[in-house]
Formats: sequence, structure tokens, C-alpha cells
Amino acid sequence: MSPLPPRSVAIVLGTRPELVKLTDLVRLLGPAAHLVHTGQHYDEELSGRFLTELGLPEPTFLTGVGGRPRAVQISAALAQLDDLFTTEPPLAVVVQGDTNAALAGALAANARGIPLVHVEAGLRSHDRAMPEEHNRVLIDRLADVLCAATEDNRANLLAEGVDDARVAVTGNTVVEAVLGQLPGERERTRLLAGRGLTADGYVLATVHRPENTDAPDALRAILGELGALATAGRPVVLPLHPRTRGRIEAAGLTDLLAPLTVTAPLGYSEFLALARHAALLVSDSGGIQEECTVLGRPLVVVRRSTERPEAMAEFADLVRPGREIGEAARRRLAEGPEGLARLAALPSPFGDGLASERIVNLLVAIAAPAELATAA
Repeated sequence: MSPLPPRSVAIVLGTRPELVKLTDLVRLLGPAAHLVHTGQHYDEELSGRFLTELGLPEPTFLTGVGGRPRAVQISAALAQLDDLFTTEPPLAVVVQGDTNAALAGALAANARGIPLVHVEAGLRSHDRAMPEEHNRVLIDRLADVLCAATEDNRANLLAEGVDDARVAVTGNTVVEAVLGQLPGERERTRLLAGRGLTADGYVLATVHRPENTDAPDALRAILGELGALATAGRPVVLPLHPRTRGRIEAAGLTDLLAPLTVTAPLGYSEFLALARHAALLVSDSGGIQEECTVLGRPLVVVRRSTERPEAMAEFADLVRPGREIGEAARRRLAEGPEGLARLAALPSPFGDGLASERIVNLLVAIAAPAELATAA
């Protein structure tokens, strides 16, 4: 456990991926961690279950944030965080990634002069149409300590004029999240059997980004391509986010789900188990671009741009909605067992699984009272 006082590090988050990626950091901080959930994504089926499954402490919840427009989410969270940091000022604030919750946490820390640590700093898609790109750039300008996952992320920051002394290459906390949450082989076998799946004999897909779900033509193209990949001997499993299901229904595309094996959203451990044995992953998720490199599985990324080029070198292909999905998927599937074995033998470009430990040490250096920091 860290030498920091109880509830002295405010960890501000609001989405399920943040919960996953910050779990080990919270565990290592122990009583020093004060989890603050803005409610950007919150419902019992998704975030509530993630909190329980990951063994995280009960957070302080903000109100009136979820489901609101971006500016309202940020402003509502910022006002409540400012009140919280006034009544219970932390020694440091931690935010992760590029969410509206992370930006609100960064602004609140900056306004109160509290040291800010940005986990997963320096990611860049260079796509100004992505709200997340603006969030991550702003957070990096405000952060006192920038935890870059890779040397490429560090180079992005230095190219923008960030002082090298503020940047630390820590690796990505996703590596320890995957290694810690992936069920053992026996449990994975049981989970696959329970869903009637055979290892290396199915495709696992997810779709949730607004650029794909809010555009009916894009959604139609993605579902059509996924359906065309499904065969009697190779099902396409699609855990369906409630928001995506709503968009499918609103666009009149429900019939396109017929060839697919649709499930409710999965818990993180079960999702990792299915991903570990999928012949192919197809997704628009940022996190899966990292997770596939730890699991050694190929991925077709359905997005306009990516902030994780490290995954594209060996593990993933970036495509737009349409025929490119099927073309890339069939090319990867054609590599067969040899292709899977090749990826499994490659190290993840996102680090060695010690990122959370390095970040705790950085927090102790900036937040601990001097006598504790010296003893740590």
C-alpha cells in the first residue's frame, strides 16, 4: 500500500473503460484512493456490475451528468467537483484517457491548484472531428505529470512543446488489467462451452461509437458486413450495448441482427475470455485495440481514425464502414492457426504490466508529505 494519507488521491472517472484501466492503481493506492464517479456512464447492468466485478470501493457519485450533451456533462461535473475539492481537498487528482469526466477532473484540479496526473497521456488521432481528441489535448496541457504509455506518446507530447520533465513513460495500465482479469484456462473453457462456442471458431464484435451508431448508413454497412461473415461453423458474436440496440431499432435495422449471435453486454472478465479465443475481433473500441495486443488476437478496427497506431503495426487493421470490413476480416481469417500463433508470440507494444506501480511512485513523489516521500 502507498504511504499516502487516506482519501488523499482523488481518482475522477465516469466510464467503464476508466474503471477497468484504473483498477490496479486503486488497489495499489489502498485507503489513499478516493474514487469519484461522475456518472457519465452509469447503470447497474454496466457500470454497477463493473464496480462489483473489479472489486472497487464504493465511489462518491456525482448527479445530473449521464445522458446529457457534452458541454453540460463537463460543466455539471466541474461544478460538483469544485465543491468536493473545496470541502475535501486531495493532495493529487488522477484522470485517465480522454473522456468528458477526465476533462472535468482536470479542470477542477487546475482551478484549485491541485497536482494533476494524466494516465495515458500523449495519444493523438490528429482527427479534430473527435471530441476525445480535444479532451486529451486539453488535459495534457493542464497535467503536472503526464504518464505516457509508449515512447510514441511521449514524442507526441514533446512535439507539442510539453516539458520533458513532466513526462514519464509508464506503459499502459491496460496490460495489468487484462492479465489480472482474464479468467484461467478452465474457467474460459467453461464460459465458451456455456455459449456453445469453440476456441478459434468464432468472430467477436462490438459497436458503440457515435460515428458508427448515429449514422444509419454506417450502422447498416457494419451490421451487413458482420452478417456476411457469419457461417454455420463460424458464428459472429455481438454483445449489444443498450444505446446501440436503440439506434438499430430507430433506424429500422433490426432484421440485420438475424445472422448474428446477439448477447447482452458482457462483464469484463467474460468479454476477455471470449476475446482470448476469438478467431477475429471486429470493433470500434479504443480499449480493444490495446487488449488485442495482450491477448494476441487479430482485430479489424472500424473507425475513421485511431489514436493507437502502435496496434496497427501487427495486430490490427483500420477500416471504414463498408466492404473494407469484410475484406480485412477475411484476410485475417485466412491466416488461420499460423496467423494466431504469430500474434501470440509478439509482445504487446503497451508495456510490461507494471504501469500502475510506476504511477503510484510518481504520485507519492508529488503528493506525499516530505517525510513519507523520503521513506517510500
